Amino acid sequence: MSNNIDLKHGLDIPISGKAAQKTRKTVVPDVIAVKPTDFKGFTPRLLVKEGDKVLAGSPVLADKKNPDILVTSPVSGTVAEIVRGEKRKLLAVNIKADSKQEYVDFGVQKVADMSTEDVKALLLKSGLWLSLIQRPYGVVADPAAEPKAIFVSAFTTAPLAPVPEYAFKDEVENIQTGVNVLGKLTKGGVHFSLRSDNYSGTPFHKIENVIQHVFSGKHPAGNVGVQISHISPIMKGDTVWTVPFLLLAAIGKLFNTGKCNLARKVAVTGPKAIEPAYVDALPGINMKDVAEFYDNAAGDIRFISGDVLTGKNVGADGSLGFFDNQVTLIHEGTERELLGWAKPFRFGKFSSSRTYFSWLCPKKNYDMDTNTNGGPRAFVMSDVYSKVLPMDIFPVYLIKACIAGDIDKMEKFGIYEVLPEDLALCEYVDPSKNDIQAIIEKGIDLMIKEMA
Repeated sequence: MSNNIDLKHGLDIPISGKAAQKTRKTVVPDVIAVKPTDFKGFTPRLLVKEGDKVLAGSPVLADKKNPDILVTSPVSGTVAEIVRGEKRKLLAVNIKADSKQEYVDFGVQKVADMSTEDVKALLLKSGLWLSLIQRPYGVVADPAAEPKAIFVSAFTTAPLAPVPEYAFKDEVENIQTGVNVLGKLTKGGVHFSLRSDNYSGTPFHKIENVIQHVFSGKHPAGNVGVQISHISPIMKGDTVWTVPFLLLAAIGKLFNTGKCNLARKVAVTGPKAIEPAYVDALPGINMKDVAEFYDNAAGDIRFISGDVLTGKNVGADGSLGFFDNQVTLIHEGTERELLGWAKPFRFGKFSSSRTYFSWLCPKKNYDMDTNTNGGPRAFVMSDVYSKVLPMDIFPVYLIKACIAGDIDKMEKFGIYEVLPEDLALCEYVDPSKNDIQAIIEKGIDLMIKEMA
């Protein structure tokens, strides 16, 4: 029995450059980057040195606080470089891939015959424990904790996001196995969210052993945090886990094949993408591995691992994140427009309000860039946030509490329910040009520090 939830607030951003549902190439990487910075709450300890040979699934990093939590290599090859930043902070382990891939054999498993401890041990050993994200705060899940439930969103509404029915069309069996695995980790059930407008057309509505929920509405309806707030809001003292859909498939593959295989279909998207489409790739590939999708001769492209709202600006030499199956290529908006604010007719610009006439062309997509059309200014009290945030919290007061570092008010106004991605649209429509996701992140870091 599914639970139908209709979200009234939100905003779909009509940006051009959606990927066609075809796979243009299989990326054969030269070097793969393993980045500990992908995992919040993970304090890395090196397990390898330059020149070491590794297999796909071999441990590369361990958590200093919990040595059982490992980061494993996505490829077999040789450790080529240990990349460090300021104060010798570990930024990445670069692994030169072999021409023929070899995998650690973890053994094919029958989930029904496994205990909870057996399941945890295999996830930890393989490195796929990092797929489990713990809320509140969005940190790596604690193996010693038992969540009240586990939540999975089987769709996404982010700008230009990959279409799950295409990206995971060959993964239905693995996703079912992944769900069965998650069911071993909680007594509260696996909550599985689908989209109403394609419910009967997706093979994922047949997934068993889940508690189904069907959502309708604009972005951020696909955000698992928004879904949790309508299914079972997180209160103080609660612990829930979430798993990204693409890593749910990887967990299923681990148990079905005995291999830690992180291969995925990656959508290369955005206004600056040439013939946007999909590629078969691994996390950690370099942006140069998809060079045929762009022309950066002018040096005017921003390379984003993820979507335009929540992805990371990784640069032309950056790499795809562990949790990402999308690359967005967008123009760096460095140009200044003379008296742009005073022009009433700007048909090439999208407005979330009716400032311009984009509302007359609801199906038009726009070649957007990174220009914010102004800098930060005084915090304006308005209702613009509540129009795009379908959660029962007070976003303005939460943001101000995070700025002030007031823990009592942060708790009162909903810090346990949100991650920065949930307020990304608030940042997009903010008339004050505040970096709201960074403010929420700072607030969460303060909560972790003070409440641990």
